[in-house]
Amino acid sequence: MTRKVDTPSPTSSCNVIPLRLSFLPRHREYLMRWLDAGACMGLCDVDVAARSDDGLIEHVLVWVRENADPAYLVRPEGMTWVLIDHLRDHRLGAFKSFEAALYAIRPVLACGATAAA
Repeated sequence: MTRKVDTPSPTSSCNVIPLRLSFLPRHREYLMRWLDAGACMGLCDVDVAARSDDGLIEHVLVWVRENADPAYLVRPEGMTWVLIDHLRDHRLGAFKSFEAALYAIRPVLACGATAAA
């Protein structure tokens, strides 16, 4: 018995929906706890920037005591959180959780200290 396999034609529309992480209230709560705990390690401020058109998180900027410009940028990319050295425009890594990306900047809270939402 033979089986026919349907292959998509070049003109067929794609039904793949890209997965994208989003910034949740638990992320904001963790970010504020992380900032407070890291003040003694040089963390100064953070800014959560949302896209104007859909309200989804675009990035989080992190300032440290050593520089007046934002030092780090954290943004969702697919199913990971990307950490970028904002001063040198250099990608430092991709992390499975927002907490792990912040831990890579300053390990002031236990990684994974956020309860599941």
